[in-house]
Amino acid sequence: MKAPSESNDKTAEAIAADSSPRVALYYAPPASSAWWQEGCEWLGRDAESGRETHAAMHAWTGSPRRYGWHATIVAPFRCAAGVTLADVQAAARAWANGIVRFDMPVRIAQMNGFVALRAAHDDDDARMRTIAASALRAIAPLQAKPWVESIERRIHAGMSARQIALLREWGYPYVLDEYRFHMTLSDSLDDANARTSIASHWAPRIARLGPLPVHGAALFIEPEPGAPFALSQRLPFNIAQDEA
Repeated sequence: MKAPSESNDKTAEAIAADSSPRVALYYAPPASSAWWQEGCEWLGRDAESGRETHAAMHAWTGSPRRYGWHATIVAPFRCAAGVTLADVQAAARAWANGIVRFDMPVRIAQMNGFVALRAAHDDDDARMRTIAASALRAIAPLQAKPWVESIERRIHAGMSARQIALLREWGYPYVLDEYRFHMTLSDSLDDANARTSIASHWAPRIARLGPLPVHGAALFIEPEPGAPFALSQRLPFNIAQDEA
C-alpha cells in the first residue's frame, strides 16, 4: 500500500485531520491479570481507568507512562476521511476474532537505551510479528496517509534502507519483517546504572508473574496532541478449540 503523491499545500480538511484524535492498536495484558496491575503500577498510570499512582521510577518512565502499559501492534494513526472510530472498532474486532490466544514467556532486554520486555523465544517473537502484520493489513485501509513532508522529517541516520522504505510505504518503519514485540519500561536512558536497576527490579517479577497472557489486544485513543493515551476498547482473542 503506497502513499499517493500529496500536495505541499495542506487543505483545511487536512489541517483539521492533523488535530483529530489518533488511534492505536496495542497489546495490553488482561485487566484482571497481575501483569496489567504490575505494569500500570510501574508506569504510574492505568490507561483504562485513568487512575494515577505514585511510582518511585517516575523520572525514568515519562514517555511510556503517556502511552500506557502496552506493546505496539499498529502504531498510532489518524482515520482516513469518512472513516469513523466505529469503523476502526469493527475492523479491529473482526481481526481479533481470528487470533488465537496464547501465553508467552518474556525476558528483559535493552533496545537503543530503552529497557523493555521482549519475547523470550524466537518462535514467539515470530508469532507476534505475524499477528502484527495481519493487524496492519486489516487496519491500513482505514488510516489517513501521512503527508510526504512529515514522513521525510522522520527519517534519521540510524535507520536502515529497509526501515526507510517501510516508513514511506506504511507510515511507520518497524512493521512486517522489522517488527519486534516489546513492552517499554523506560525512557531512553544514557545512565547504564539506571538501566541495570530497572532490569534488576523486573527480573524477579517476571519469574513471579510467569508467561505474559497474550489473550487480546486493545484500541487506545489520544484525544488531542500530547495528551495521555486512554484504553478505549478491549479486543479479546479467540480460545483454541482444544481449550474450549
